[in-house]
Amino acid sequence: MNWDDLRHFACFAEAGSLSGAARHLKVEHATIARRIAALEAELNLKLVDRRGRRLVLTPAGKRIAALSAQMQGEAESVLRYARSATMTVSGDVTISAPPAFAAALMAAPLTGLRMQHPELNVFISGDIHTVSLERREADIAIRLHRPERGALTAVKLGEIAFRLYARPDYLGDRAETDWDYIRLGGALAQAPQQSALGDRATGGGLAADQIEMQLALARAGAGVAMLPDFLAASDPALTSAAAGAPPLTREVWLICHTDMTASAPVRAVFETLKTMRV
Repeated sequence: MNWDDLRHFACFAEAGSLSGAARHLKVEHATIARRIAALEAELNLKLVDRRGRRLVLTPAGKRIAALSAQMQGEAESVLRYARSATMTVSGDVTISAPPAFAAALMAAPLTGLRMQHPELNVFISGDIHTVSLERREADIAIRLHRPERGALTAVKLGEIAFRLYARPDYLGDRAETDWDYIRLGGALAQAPQQSALGDRATGGGLAADQIEMQLALARAGAGVAMLPDFLAASDPALTSAAAGAPPLTREVWLICHTDMTASAPVRAVFETLKTMRV
């Protein structure tokens, strides 16, 4: 059996479409289709029903997809164990973290760790929505919520406070009912700091899918934004727009797949990040 064909089929089954699988594997969707057809020919089984506009799995396809997922899970366990057996602080470690948080709080401790271990390579990814620790897309993650499932080791680092900030000259004598809110959109549209604004920050106006852009717009005088204290509290261009109001707080969690806690490079990075003052 061609295991690469099976891998492409398993990705299609998980993604639910050729285009979704193609994006994940970074290939053309025609490649996914060709791999599935090759697997069907080798197994002499029809795995995908192509009669409608949307491709769906046949009963045999669903069974093969389930078996493929089990096989992939076991293969990932082997790879995680192999990485955990590394006893020297060297090699590659990938961290998935919110970009603004990483830039403000992670740069200094990681720089210090790298100076101690020059053979350690650390990649910081700002993709927090699709990266999976179980699929080895990252070794360590920083998340603003506690993980609910998976074989994960999680440590609460603290809490982040969010408040409304704006330029003092923007606020001036302007009534709160006339404030323009700089909204979060895209993947962050449902973030708690956006939801907390309720109907006050809906509709048009300026929006961004990155907190750093919200900060820049607030500094430019575009309106009021719900920003984390670690970014805005010490910014001389901004002031609290609702002094005395209790902040919105979000928990910060440091997460690692439990299989990786024995890996010297991953453990070194994990322990270093535990020292961050959030």
